[in-house]
Amino acid sequence: MLPPMSVIQVQRKPLTFAERTYLPQVFGGLMITLRHFFGRRVTLEYPEQRPEISPGYRGVPTLVKDPNGREKCVSCQLCEFVCPPKAIRIVPGEIPADAPNAHVEKAPQEFEINMLRCIYCGLCEEVCPEQAIFLQNVYSLCGYSRAELVNNKEKLYELGGTMPDQHFKWDKKKAAADHAPVHQ
Repeated sequence: MLPPMSVIQVQRKPLTFAERTYLPQVFGGLMITLRHFFGRRVTLEYPEQRPEISPGYRGVPTLVKDPNGREKCVSCQLCEFVCPPKAIRIVPGEIPADAPNAHVEKAPQEFEINMLRCIYCGLCEEVCPEQAIFLQNVYSLCGYSRAELVNNKEKLYELGGTMPDQHFKWDKKKAAADHAPVHQ
């Protein structure tokens, strides 16, 4: 059997009259309110004026094209697999043999990002080996229905546009494909 534990009585200081009526706290809150009321106002007339966005902001994920206007996405589906809320859906497609970019592996037939599910984590941008997905600094998305907030491939390219590319991967592959011997 355990020995009885000793109990230590803590003597508390009695509250003063002002502390019992909460007047200091009420006046302190009123002072903060008055300071903000008469202080400098920072009101923006949205959407004409927009707040400054920090450099590390992660906004809407979009698809981008290379400087020649070609799709950079090769539908490897890494972004779809890494997406925690499963907001990305890709249907891989083949590129026709007579297309100018037929030397590319493949391209997405369908590419959708459900913005109602997206948590803006940025994993899709990090995992993309072709740098085809970028998080833009667009932060005001709205729609009248759920279907309007599921961005298809055309909408994603419209939001993303063209990004500069230092690699010119497809140009190198095309040059290699043009000079390759033809086997019969």
